[in-house]
Formats: sequence, structure tokens, C-alpha cells
Amino acid sequence: MNRFQILTTVSCMALMGAMLTPSARGDDWNRKTVITFSGPVEIPGVHLSGWGVLPAGTYVFKILDSQSDRHIVQIFSKDESTIYATILAIPNYRLQATDKTVMTFRERPAGQPEALRAWFYPGKNWGEEFVYPKAKALELAQSTHVPVLFTPVDVPLEVASPVKTADEPVVVTLKSAPIRAFQPTGEEVELAQVVTPPPAMTEVAAAPAATTETLPSTASTLPLTALAGLLIMGAALALGVASKRVS
Repeated sequence: MNRFQILTTVSCMALMGAMLTPSARGDDWNRKTVITFSGPVEIPGVHLSGWGVLPAGTYVFKILDSQSDRHIVQIFSKDESTIYATILAIPNYRLQATDKTVMTFRERPAGQPEALRAWFYPGKNWGEEFVYPKAKALELAQSTHVPVLFTPVDVPLEVASPVKTADEPVVVTLKSAPIRAFQPTGEEVELAQVVTPPPAMTEVAAAPAATTETLPSTASTLPLTALAGLLIMGAALALGVASKRVS
């Protein structure tokens, strides 16, 4: 086998390695999570008519869009055939990640459903804190005695057909909507007064490169290309040494 044939073989092996390298799992970026509620749960966001409160049962949570500091979360039926709600959320930080999904709620008076507050994916410090419509946020803040996030932008609370893509008008509106908060006193305050991001958040927001967790489509093949180049160079050097010994 001559030098050209060996180099061709090495190149083909490197190319095959690049093609067979597994891509990021879908769950890594859309955070698909199956949740079972033992009782009714009130949800914010844009929902199908009649589904502002989810009855006890099993549901699937997914991220529809996370290419900014405004995330869009959707709630599906157990078999994922129906989208019940599309919800605006912002990053929520916790000091200690857990190996299980964590859902937090706002406790309500007896006889009223608990209100969904935040969702944390297993192994992640960053979660999703949900943003409520203005009127509902004020009611929750006063009844639960904790600040509640809201958007003053008018968006439809109910829709006849589910939101399916990130470029639909209601999603575009949610992603650009301002977010504020109600204190338990009913005072309207800026988001920064009730949400304090950790120092690392600024660095993450400023970083131009996205990880496969949020933007799997941008995963780079440069490391594999570099590896192929090194293999080819190594083969060429070895052939050079062998040629000198033969001559």
C-alpha cells in the first residue's frame, strides 16, 4: 500500500468517526419532563379554553424556545398529542441542583388549586420561574404573601388552537414582553427588586457561543476535524520515517 492509499484510508476513518459521533439528545435542550400532579394546579400563560387549571393527572413539560433570557415553556398531555398551555418564564437559580425534577407552587387558601411557580430540571441549577398575567399576579401576591412575576402586556389568556411554533405572534410577543413583579402589599416593582441573578448569569448571557443544552443545532465538529488532521499528520510522519529506513 503506497503513501497516498494509507492517507486516504486514515482520512476516511476520521470522517466515519465524525459521522457516527452521537448528537445531543433532544431532552438535553427541550428539558422534556413527565410530571404527575396529585391535585388540580393553576397555570399561567396562554392556554386552551377551559385549561387554566390542570386537573390531577400526568403531563409533559417542554421548552419551546430558550434562545434568550426569556424562555417559553409548553405543557402537553401525557401522550403529547395536545398542547394545553404556552408559558413565559425567566431563569430561576438555585444553589443546589438535585437529581430529580423539582416543581414549586404557591400555596393557596383551602379549596383553591395551588398555583405553579417554578420548574427545575434534574441536575441543573437553572430552572424556569413562570410569569403570570397582571391581574392574576396581584391576586396571588396578596393571597400567598410572596412576590409574583407578571407581564403588563396584554396577551390572549385563552386560544382556540394550540401554539405550535416559536415564530407564532403570541410567542414573539411573550419573548419581548417586559416583566415586573407585585409585592404582597400590592406594590408594583421592577424585576431586579425581587429577582437577584448570581454573578455567573451575566457571563452566561454575554457569551456568544451556546452550549448544546440550549442550542443543539449549533454543536461544532471542529474537535473532530482537528483530530482527523492530527491523525493524518501522524500517518504522514510515520510514512516518512518508514521510507527513509527502506531507502
